[in-house]
Amino acid sequence: MLQATKVKWFYWLVGVFVLANSLALFFEFYWLNTLPFILLMSALALFKLDILLLLLAFLAPLSINLEEYLGDIGLGLFVPTEPLLFGVLAITGIRFFVDGKYDSKVFKHPISIAISVNMLWLLLTSITSENPLVSFKFLLSRLWFIVAFYFLGIHLFKNKQNINKFLWMYTLGVMCVVLYTVAHHTKFAFGQEAAHYVMQPFFKDHTSYGAVQAMMYPFLIGALLSKRIHFNVKMIIVFVFAILTIGLVLSYTRAAWVSLAAALVVGLFFWWKVKFKTLVIIGLLGLMCLLPFQNEILHSMKKNKTESSEDFGEHVQSISNVASDASNLERLNRWACAFRMFAERPIVGWGPGTYAFFYAPFQHSSELTIISTNGGDKGNAHSEYFGPLAEAGLLGCLTFLLIIGLVIYRSSKLYIRIENREIKALVMVLLLGLITYFVHGTLNNYLDTDKIATPFWGMIAALVAIEIYHEKPKGTSEKLTTK
Repeated sequence: MLQATKVKWFYWLVGVFVLANSLALFFEFYWLNTLPFILLMSALALFKLDILLLLLAFLAPLSINLEEYLGDIGLGLFVPTEPLLFGVLAITGIRFFVDGKYDSKVFKHPISIAISVNMLWLLLTSITSENPLVSFKFLLSRLWFIVAFYFLGIHLFKNKQNINKFLWMYTLGVMCVVLYTVAHHTKFAFGQEAAHYVMQPFFKDHTSYGAVQAMMYPFLIGALLSKRIHFNVKMIIVFVFAILTIGLVLSYTRAAWVSLAAALVVGLFFWWKVKFKTLVIIGLLGLMCLLPFQNEILHSMKKNKTESSEDFGEHVQSISNVASDASNLERLNRWACAFRMFAERPIVGWGPGTYAFFYAPFQHSSELTIISTNGGDKGNAHSEYFGPLAEAGLLGCLTFLLIIGLVIYRSSKLYIRIENREIKALVMVLLLGLITYFVHGTLNNYLDTDKIATPFWGMIAALVAIEIYHEKPKGTSEKLTTK
């Protein structure tokens, strides 16, 4: 009887919704169509949060920024991911205040403490911001990324298998975008100019598009080298790897190529078991050798007038062109503005997320390029490090650098300590994936978007989860707990 009553209620609800939606469509009110999706996502957030987080990883590369279509009202919102992330943030907050249950080991971890200090400083600088509305919006966006993909991510990664699931879900989402982009690019004969916009509406430009592919490259290489994966599955991985390689080459993203080269060098250092002290000595010696020739090096770079082009050799050579390459010169212009803004407000900066609104007066006419703008509509400071310096002062930059430094240091030590080869390889691909963005972040800044924030905070969460839950203590058996 009870089951029959439930079925009747279900049919009644479906009937009412169909009738109401039909009337809504007649009056051209289309938002009611989203109700089933909202209800489904709400149910997942309440009862199957792990599935929702994995789904968000897949959807992040496929999300679309409403600002591109509703620019007049200034609604910069990535859908469907950011509304879902806001819901996750709200539900997580309610749950935490109701039962207060969360593993204290996570909060006490040095990386968690560094992230918390950085967020507290961003909160303070949002209060003192020149545009508090923009700053608090930026802070809220950063908060829901960190809560979902770092703190909840660590909880998700208590099950070690979920780390690979998360990486694969994100990679498959990226692959869908690459397939769309390459197909779209064929209409323009794979030209370099078209490479700047053929990934729209999923990515605003080719630099962020190239960055996400570079981040997943170490993971795919690790999967290809793994001896535990069946041959038939490896053939699928080869296909995915080939697709991302084609996408990365055709993205014409020099920063992504440089970041992969840096990750390769770091990977070789680990492979050769080069000690940290040795690296510091090599670095200092290299710096000492280069400093006497800095004028000659700068003169050589200024003589390089190779422009970015469809010729890949010339495109690579144009990386060091600071004489005529508009993209490189504009970065120098934005960096100079960031330093001037910092010099004026070195303590609290101008406010998180406000660089684009206030940098224009700090531009010098001698540094302007053909792509310079006073409207801030073509990117921010073009650096994950110089941007915080201008927006949140010295501590804003230093606390972010502290997060990165701790990730590299603790992950390196973790890699050395771990004996299990599978976990060791996972730590390496996660660290190298992050290295690609640590390097890329020198030239661009995309952590305020779900495209980069998802793998960035998710990979850091995976490394912390491995250290807390999956590191094999000495003298124990080979079997590791995964739950």
